[in-house]
Amino acid sequence: MRVLLVEDDDGVANALVEVLAAHGHRPTRVSRGADALTRHREHDLVLLDLGLPDADGLDVLRKLRRIGPIPVVVLTARGEERMVVRGLRSGADDYLVKPVRMAELLARIEAVARRGRLPGAVADEVQVGEVHVDLRTRQVRVDGRDVELTPKEFDVLAVLAGEAGSAVSRQRLMDEVWGDAYLAVSRSLDVHIAQLRGKLGRPELLVTIRGFGYRFGA
Repeated sequence: MRVLLVEDDDGVANALVEVLAAHGHRPTRVSRGADALTRHREHDLVLLDLGLPDADGLDVLRKLRRIGPIPVVVLTARGEERMVVRGLRSGADDYLVKPVRMAELLARIEAVARRGRLPGAVADEVQVGEVHVDLRTRQVRVDGRDVELTPKEFDVLAVLAGEAGSAVSRQRLMDEVWGDAYLAVSRSLDVHIAQLRGKLGRPELLVTIRGFGYRFGA
């Protein structure tokens, strides 16, 4: 697996990278929470310390969880019961306290990864009402008529179509389309949604979920 290790202690990080690599994983180490929020897309699992120099690790965990379902294993020196409870309630898939036995860490990572695997891939084609989206060829048709979209407009629609009928958060859309859920200019998303509604001619199919995001499908 591609493991993103978020750890500011060089000694701990070097030891973890060595062990992960020796067991067939591909670890990448970063030391700041901000890096976790921009680089998680390249990885299959995040191994997160809570004591980071630029942010509270729990805040980073909550933000990762709002963006999407990537598995997160917390590895921290904070072992008080209330911290463990807070970490799990904030969205951690597992919570380990330092110092941890490496064999146990590897087993926990593999168990979390197994639970996080989806049973099937997203369909190449999505039909919602009269709107047909081909995710493979990046073509869109409405009532049999081709609709030309800009690359970014299609990217926004593709994320929504991949979760047709379900609400998708603004953070996830900005993360997947613009590459940063929390630094991207959020008005760009609103403008692209408005353009999509106009081009598709079916504004009722792009539903605003107030305070959260959007849904493709009435």
